[in-house]
Amino acid sequence: MKNVLVVEDNERNMYLMCYILEKMGHRAIKAVTGEEGVAMAAEQQPDLILMDIQLPGIDGLEAIRRIRADRTSAAIPIIAITSYAMSGDRERLLAAGCNGYIEKPINPETIMAELGRSLSGTAPAADT
Repeated sequence: MKNVLVVEDNERNMYLMCYILEKMGHRAIKAVTGEEGVAMAAEQQPDLILMDIQLPGIDGLEAIRRIRADRTSAAIPIIAITSYAMSGDRERLLAAGCNGYIEKPINPETIMAELGRSLSGTAPAADT
């Protein structure tokens, strides 16, 4: 069982991601703001972080920067979960420190495939 931090402010998306994680045999740790996500990353040391980008308080991009700047959480893999799908958004998020990128709306099959790759230690397919 792996611990996965889900940083998401939309209740439906949070429910869906946690449901998928639990069905895959993993434990979901929940945070609904960027600040909570940064704090939980340092406190809980999850195996993976699923990070929404549009969040209340600090956005996901700033949360990623803060997680990467903290030596206790800097190495945790982060997958951006976002509705940003404009040209250059994927590259900008990967350059900010994300290990993967998944576009919303959330497709359960895409999430399961990315989680499988990321949690098994194989390189994530950032082109999803």
